[in-house]
Amino acid sequence: MSRASLRKLPYRVQTAISQRWRLGGLLFAVMVIVALPYLVTRSASRQALSAAELVSHSQEVKSITFRIAYVTRNSEAAVYRMLDGDNDASVRKRAIQVDDESPQLLARLRDMTRDNPDQQSLIGSLSTVVNGRMALMQQARLRYVRGDTQGANNALRDAGELFKLDDLIDDIVSNEDGVLASRLANAQRQSFDSAVVLGITALAQVLLLGVVVVVSERQISRRLHAERRESQAVMRSQLIVQAVREPIALLDGSLTTLLVNAAFRELYGLPASRYAVKLADIGDGVWNDVSLLQRLRDVLSLDRELWDYEVTQRTAGAIDRHVVINARRLEQEDGDAPALLLTVSDITSRALAEREVKDLNRQLEGKVQQISDVNRELEAFSYSVSHDLRAPLRHIAGFAGKLGRHLGEDADEQTHHYLHVITEAAQRMGQLIDDLLVFSRLGRGALRLQPVDMQSQVDDARALVESDNDVAGRRIEWHVEPLPIVIGDENMLRTVWQNLLGNAVKYTGQCAVARIQVSVERLRNGDYEFVVADNGAGFDMQYASKLFGVFQRLHRASEFPGNGIGLANVRRIIARHGGRVWADGQPGQGARFHFTLPASDLADSFTQARS
Repeated sequence: MSRASLRKLPYRVQTAISQRWRLGGLLFAVMVIVALPYLVTRSASRQALSAAELVSHSQEVKSITFRIAYVTRNSEAAVYRMLDGDNDASVRKRAIQVDDESPQLLARLRDMTRDNPDQQSLIGSLSTVVNGRMALMQQARLRYVRGDTQGANNALRDAGELFKLDDLIDDIVSNEDGVLASRLANAQRQSFDSAVVLGITALAQVLLLGVVVVVSERQISRRLHAERRESQAVMRSQLIVQAVREPIALLDGSLTTLLVNAAFRELYGLPASRYAVKLADIGDGVWNDVSLLQRLRDVLSLDRELWDYEVTQRTAGAIDRHVVINARRLEQEDGDAPALLLTVSDITSRALAEREVKDLNRQLEGKVQQISDVNRELEAFSYSVSHDLRAPLRHIAGFAGKLGRHLGEDADEQTHHYLHVITEAAQRMGQLIDDLLVFSRLGRGALRLQPVDMQSQVDDARALVESDNDVAGRRIEWHVEPLPIVIGDENMLRTVWQNLLGNAVKYTGQCAVARIQVSVERLRNGDYEFVVADNGAGFDMQYASKLFGVFQRLHRASEFPGNGIGLANVRRIIARHGGRVWADGQPGQGARFHFTLPASDLADSFTQARS
């Protein structure tokens, strides 16, 4: 496992894994300390035994060699005694001893020196000499039996002259001594090496023991430090739990308290001297609710969680409180049975506030309903009045025209002036009624929401205002930024742009070069803020609140014609779309009209697709 992955594990898991690795290292060190001296000592013992076996082997080779020489000479001596007249049975037995023993001794000697070619060669020569002397001794014994004592002596003399034994015996013994010396030297070197290894092993034991002691000391120190930190953490946790103003209790499997904080004791009047209290016995039985206790048991047994369980309890001081109970099971790391963490939140104030809010909402709904009824009545009244006023206006305009035609050329100039004023007033009154009807319809009609390309809306409104005869021949500089797609009522938003751009063109009529700018900005909440700015007549900010009122005007009709209904329509349309509209300006330095529209994910997707 890598260090990075190890750091991601919980602290206790990291500690357990680290302890296992340290225990494995300690066991390995102990095994090395115990096993390494044993192996070195065993190797030295084997080398000592091997050296002893080599010495014993060489001694046995020399002993057999000397035995062969002895048996041969002993048999020859016995034959000489027989020639001197000693016919004792023991002498005769000694005379044939070489025949009985030498073949076996030679075979054994040859077998013991198989690993030494030089010795094998010498033993072969020794075998030839011994066999030759044996043959001549047999010949001497035969001649002795036949009475040819001189022939027997000659045979024995020939055996000693022809088959020299002493030099071979010395060579074999000398060769074996050399082999033994070489093997002993090798054994001594191995013994020295073993001693060196044993010394190194002893040094390694000391080092390993030192490492074990240091590691153990560090481990003990870390363990003590960890225990102190854990003890301090537990104390801090208890202090935090006790300091928290929210009542908290820790319960065991039988719903008996393991730990409660001061807020819990204060809320339910539990004395500080009482511990391990059944939950059902706390607070004069306020917890003795069968349904609640069963839910808590389910949290423990089924590992569920109890969230925002509202109940009314009579707490200390006989005060009824609205509380919210939350509970969850906690697995204890030491392998004990799971515990239940219980928290209680006093929501009495919130419950009272919610009740007051509900009462206020009911009152507000009644007021809203009353206002809605009044608005509907006002709209119906304005609509009815607008329609009812049309007939008298038509009569006034119609009879004024008939009167003018009836008088014809007989009417003087003042009469024509009066008739002209009556006709214009009727026409103006008709336009006001039409504007009032439009304003009324804007408040009643349903919104037909759809994606609306504000760039196209501005282009259409600009083309419309530039087609007016009053605009022909004027210099107007337009600066229109790329505009997004929004969700709204296409016809109503077209009315907004026609009014704002129409006002910008109208109120820049006295400028040599009119400059009109249309821009947009994305606000932090995602909404769009559109701005129409011009360098026209402007207005005084102290009258800004009158701009968007019905039939409210800040300039004389002789200067700038109009009915004062356009901006009121703009405000009503923007308000129905969930936005707001405002303006700022200075007299003679132009005006800036702002309105906002809420953003929409659908509109953003259309804007991205277009771009």
